[in-house]
Amino acid sequence: MILRLLTALGGLGLGVLIVLAVSGGDFGAAGSWLMSDPWGRVTLFDLYLGFFFLAVIIALFERQGWRAALWIIPLPVLGNIWAAVWLVLALPELTRRLRA
Repeated sequence: MILRLLTALGGLGLGVLIVLAVSGGDFGAAGSWLMSDPWGRVTLFDLYLGFFFLAVIIALFERQGWRAALWIIPLPVLGNIWAAVWLVLALPELTRRLRA
């Protein structure tokens, strides 16, 4: 229960940070910097590699292919907020299966 709550709070916190960044930042300038700086490219690669790893876990966890696709396809756009939603919903069953 506490892990689900922490995951939900982390997802909500990320959502708040995104709203603040969108309202006060320059997305174009930030994107240009990310693509021009070697550490920016490493950060983006790390982010999308994490999405891929989670997609593998979702594909192995979800019993129906269409359900897995519904969770996996939005990952590159919605990011870790979407990952947090899936994890909050799947955590009880995921825990049960891992302990079995």
